[in-house]
Amino acid sequence: MKEIGGYFGMEELVNQEFYSGLVALNSGSNALLYLLKARKITKLHIPYYLCDSVSNLLEKYNYEFEYYHVDQEFQPIFDKELEPGEYLYIVNLYGQFTQEKTLALKKHYGQLILDHSQAFFQKPLEGIDTIYSCRKYFGVPDGAYLATDAVLHEELEQDISKDRMAHILGRFEGTASEYYADFRSSNDLLAEAPLRKMSKLTRNLMGAIDAERACRIRNENYAYLEKQLGLDNPLNLTMPEGAFAYPLLVEDGISVRNRLAEQKIYIPLLWPNVIEDCPEESIEYQYAANILPLPCDQRYGIEDMAYLVEMVKKQWI
Repeated sequence: MKEIGGYFGMEELVNQEFYSGLVALNSGSNALLYLLKARKITKLHIPYYLCDSVSNLLEKYNYEFEYYHVDQEFQPIFDKELEPGEYLYIVNLYGQFTQEKTLALKKHYGQLILDHSQAFFQKPLEGIDTIYSCRKYFGVPDGAYLATDAVLHEELEQDISKDRMAHILGRFEGTASEYYADFRSSNDLLAEAPLRKMSKLTRNLMGAIDAERACRIRNENYAYLEKQLGLDNPLNLTMPEGAFAYPLLVEDGISVRNRLAEQKIYIPLLWPNVIEDCPEESIEYQYAANILPLPCDQRYGIEDMAYLVEMVKKQWI
């Protein structure tokens, strides 16, 4: 029975989703699970340089997988012929895969899944299954979009996000450090969430975000950081559209992170599992430990970027 009357809940916000035509799911990991089921994939080749949420999901659902390495420009080092049912999982690290590089990979390998969790604003290409993460780019508790022509013939429930909102609402009126425990708790809850459709709450929020503005600001901030730091950055970078972060490769990155955190500048160690699992001399270990993903998102302007550069140089150079 429908309720009528009583107190107000959240309003229906403007519905202008950036990817309204894609499959809307509750997490990037579950978008991958959707593809594994719909494509009837039997084996996945994944990079060592990757969050363990993917390997954990594959183990949980008993999918076979193997690791491969990446080179200094984040490109896959992979020379195997893919058998029927085998797919190559490519992570578009820091948005460094241009359209041309992506099409070349598709032509070479064929059976490809592209992870755009660090490249939200790079549009999907026809015939390439592509996964997008919402919470890596915006203040939402969960959510993912999937570009695919594969159809999963299962009835999916709609997720519920209200219990994963505390850290987002808290930081809006408080500080990140106050609500970090809630952030970790929300991550843990999402990691255990089954494959579901994107929640009403997340979809409502995603429809109200000014994505074009966010993309423009990210471009401006990234360009500023590249101008100020590029000559000292060993990475050979391509400027992506709507950058996830500016990747700065330094020596002794973990110590630099810690010193910056003392100044309330929080630079994530994206995938600590890579440091635990890979040998210290590997490119994966070195990149995980020593690349600083400097924030350049829509929360900040050029004055913030100037301060960030100043503080990074004090701790690094």
